[in-house]
Amino acid sequence: MAGGGGEGASLEYTPTWVVALVCSVIVAISFIAERILHASGKYLLKKNQGSLFQALQKIKEELMLLGFISLMLAAFQSRLSKICIPKGWTYHWLPCNKKSQLKSTAHFLTFSSARHLLAAADDSKPYCDAKGKAPLLSVQALHDLHIFIFVLAVSHVVFSALTLIFGRLRIRQWRHWEESIHNKEYDPEQAVTHVQDHAFIRNRFSGIGRVSLFGWVKSFFKQFFRSVSKEDYTTLRLGFVMNHCRGNPKFNFYKYMTRALENDFKKVVGISWYLWVFVLLFLLLNVDGWHAYFWISFIPLALLLTLGTKLEHIIIQLAREVAQKHIAVEGDLVVSPSDDHFWFHRPRLVLILIHIILFQNAFEIAVFFWMFLIYGFDSCIMGEVGFVIPRLVIGVFVQFLCSYSTLPLYAIVAQMGSSFNKAIFEDRVQAGLVGWAQKAKNKDISKGKGKDSVSDHQGSPLLKLGVVQTPPTHHNNEAVPEIKHTT
Repeated sequence: MAGGGGEGASLEYTPTWVVALVCSVIVAISFIAERILHASGKYLLKKNQGSLFQALQKIKEELMLLGFISLMLAAFQSRLSKICIPKGWTYHWLPCNKKSQLKSTAHFLTFSSARHLLAAADDSKPYCDAKGKAPLLSVQALHDLHIFIFVLAVSHVVFSALTLIFGRLRIRQWRHWEESIHNKEYDPEQAVTHVQDHAFIRNRFSGIGRVSLFGWVKSFFKQFFRSVSKEDYTTLRLGFVMNHCRGNPKFNFYKYMTRALENDFKKVVGISWYLWVFVLLFLLLNVDGWHAYFWISFIPLALLLTLGTKLEHIIIQLAREVAQKHIAVEGDLVVSPSDDHFWFHRPRLVLILIHIILFQNAFEIAVFFWMFLIYGFDSCIMGEVGFVIPRLVIGVFVQFLCSYSTLPLYAIVAQMGSSFNKAIFEDRVQAGLVGWAQKAKNKDISKGKGKDSVSDHQGSPLLKLGVVQTPPTHHNNEAVPEIKHTT
């Protein structure tokens, strides 16, 4: 590489103004992105959006992890490209067969000249050819992998954020229902009415819906239109209030529900280990003729439809319980929240499924854009048009349905479990309770060193907190619990 400006010129033969210019652009873009994230965090803290701030921190952690992975690939690319394997091992499990590669060669040379330059400068092939072997991973392939990691990170963050934004816009329409409930005069002597006369029972548990099979069918189609009606919201809200804060009938359920959703969102934006296993699995199965990325698009769709059906059916189960237990009720209809309505009695399992659905859909769309940007639409790795177009249609449909139907359904039905979310307390109240509990624990440790002290496996007294709802004393109609400390 003696000489300047050649295709394979190293940094020592590159003009300094070029190096400074490129580095300046990269640093400027990185600094702007960091400032935007920092300003977003300050804004969320100013607006008392502690849960969304934690979600932003989670996004930063994921970006840092993906950046570290990319850095590791860059640092070890020369060593990886010098690892040689038998040529016979490279003839199997290919994303493109040899015939398809020849067809797309002309497009490859015109679509991405940068990749062509990388291939020309790659010395791993001659190095391994001299040994009668093939490189484990070429510099060109490592470069493509860098871009894939970046596209995957951006896609997951963007689509998760869009889901929350559109879901919140949908849920915001329910604020009017909450306000109408607060403005309604409370009458303690309401007349006795038949259960079947309530709109909630008529809409959810009447006609063929009484049959279990037809109830599931009705739940399946219900998720596509008016997944949550005003009668649903009013009844489920009352069930939550009577179960968790009976002393405060004007409890702001809408505000609590949105805070709970934001608190759960910070778990959705992360990429858990089982999601990485999913990525590695489908990178392995991307074999010519298998159309793995076509079939993968049906996984988030099937999970989403199943989840939406289950959430709708939980509302039907709540209506069925009331209709079967009572012939007539006095005043409003009260349902009984319970973990028994959820799969394996775990409401949190619904959040895990939403996490998987959003990531799989983001992964599918990220793979498409990555293939399109790097190899082009007509490349062999992209696949046939008859498989590509349905993938895009399914991806858009999953994103739309999850944002406008499934996420709002989850926001309200998830509150129908046996316990409430810690988001029922304001962030400052949560911090105060944690500090109070820690002080009480330290006080007990200093006092209770005798035989009468009940201790855990670490030698510290057991601390129990009992929460009892009392009539409201807060200005925004939220229950102020009475905390009892016992040892």
